Amino acid sequence: MYIYNQFDREFIARRVEQFRGQIEKRLNGSLTEDEFRPLRLMNGLYLQLHAYMLRVAIPYGSLNSAQMRQLALIADKWDRGYGHFTTRQNIQFNWPKLKDVPDILHALSQVDMHAIQTSGNCIRNITSDHFAGSAKDEIEDPRPSAELLRQYSSDHPEFQFLPRKFKIGITGSKNDRALIRSNDIGIQIVKNKHGEIGYKIYVGGGLGRSPFIAKTIRDFLPKADLLPYIEAILHIYNVHGRRDNKYKARIKILIHEVGIEKIREQVEAIFQKQKAIFKQPSDRLLNEIKTRFRQPDFIKSSFANYATELKENLLFASFIRQNTNEHKLENYAILTISLKNIGAAPGDATSSQMRIIADIAEKYAHDEIRISHEQNIILPHVQKTHLPTIYEMLKQADLATPNIGLISDITACPGLDYCALATARSIPIAKNIATYFHEQNLENKIGHISVKISGCINACAHHHVGNIGILGLEKSGIENYQITLGGKDALEMQIGKRAGKGFSKAEILPAIKRLIDSYLALRKNENETFLQCLNRLGKVPFIDALYPKEEQKNVA
Repeated sequence: MYIYNQFDREFIARRVEQFRGQIEKRLNGSLTEDEFRPLRLMNGLYLQLHAYMLRVAIPYGSLNSAQMRQLALIADKWDRGYGHFTTRQNIQFNWPKLKDVPDILHALSQVDMHAIQTSGNCIRNITSDHFAGSAKDEIEDPRPSAELLRQYSSDHPEFQFLPRKFKIGITGSKNDRALIRSNDIGIQIVKNKHGEIGYKIYVGGGLGRSPFIAKTIRDFLPKADLLPYIEAILHIYNVHGRRDNKYKARIKILIHEVGIEKIREQVEAIFQKQKAIFKQPSDRLLNEIKTRFRQPDFIKSSFANYATELKENLLFASFIRQNTNEHKLENYAILTISLKNIGAAPGDATSSQMRIIADIAEKYAHDEIRISHEQNIILPHVQKTHLPTIYEMLKQADLATPNIGLISDITACPGLDYCALATARSIPIAKNIATYFHEQNLENKIGHISVKISGCINACAHHHVGNIGILGLEKSGIENYQITLGGKDALEMQIGKRAGKGFSKAEILPAIKRLIDSYLALRKNENETFLQCLNRLGKVPFIDALYPKEEQKNVA
């Protein structure tokens, strides 16, 4: 966990007081809403359907117990007792009053948190692998590199008003758990043939209206060159990115129109100039940042009680099988806490649940908490001997749902229930799907599958890369849901293909039932996942299940 220094704290404190003054001017009428809008967006404040929404940054998804408790306090004192964890590893509060926002930001600053650059046409929250520092398969913990990029991008004078928002994701493993190729810049920590650790750089990813998978722009970048190279990419985008059309303003469109080869050539030319300007190599800055990361004091321990509980408690065994991953240490596990309790809004956590998670993290998990892009919470370092106790605590808080990676572990945006951009509801659709397959006791039979639901074309829930993606749109004043098939959220990313015409709100659950029934009938065996089955057979048999024969002519 990164420990702030005095400069960090003073920077945030100044920003809080600056925004307090701007809010006072808005409240007394000195600023119009149009004048206030760019100022509030720079501080993570949106105007949604019913109220303001404050989006709080959780850099690279890392929290500690004190920070989680402060989020719980904010939820109780200034909101409605809950928060929504997002696919960009942030948390949103949906009901703050404008007059209270400065006090909320001050409360955040007391635990080294802020809302800076969680919105606006700037470099957004840097995302990373939620298993960082604990995963057995990682080459190097990506969080120090993410922190370097966070510091570099915060209030960067050249990149405060980019053509559009700009997203960076980084992973330290070949098993990408950070969706890096859906980002404007994706960074993968790699080793070259000489055993040197550096970065593979991808550019031009993005979902939304026009989904693109990021392309490789550099196979190997030495660690010393990270900042000047990233700045070179941003410089090219800032100069050449479209500003006349917001739908074509992303770097993915620039690369699509110009070509990756030409962009690479331009970036390399600027990069050589930037290297001479930077006073310190990035690896030296990285080493300084690493000294400010508090590393867990791992404990050697027996876990005989854990093994016994696995044999004797079937519910506990099911929870462990579904919600834990292998840690780099044998006596530890990585624990994922599902925020997809059956019938609940995906990604929401109540203040009491936040406090329980904070208590568990502080007492049993080296005080480290992570947020995943799948809207779940991870305790990355848990001794196996503590897992039975943790399980009982989670059960009491309705946090022990054993469904990670199953059909009820649905990723969903807030949709038309909250968002001013949304064209359809996401949350009720997610609830209906999860509830049905849970009540039919089909989740484990279906096995691993990703379902992602977005309430508009902006694709905040990453529906394009769901094995089953659902996109809610408005059609003649009625909510209409399109289905995409075959998406994959990994380094070998795949964009799902649209199955055909959309379904009404009443039709979408029956359509998903037919789709799953078809998969269960067609798969080779219970070990063949939905995506494997789809890739083997193609989409035709699944389209046959979705649509009556007479409607096939309407299928894309």
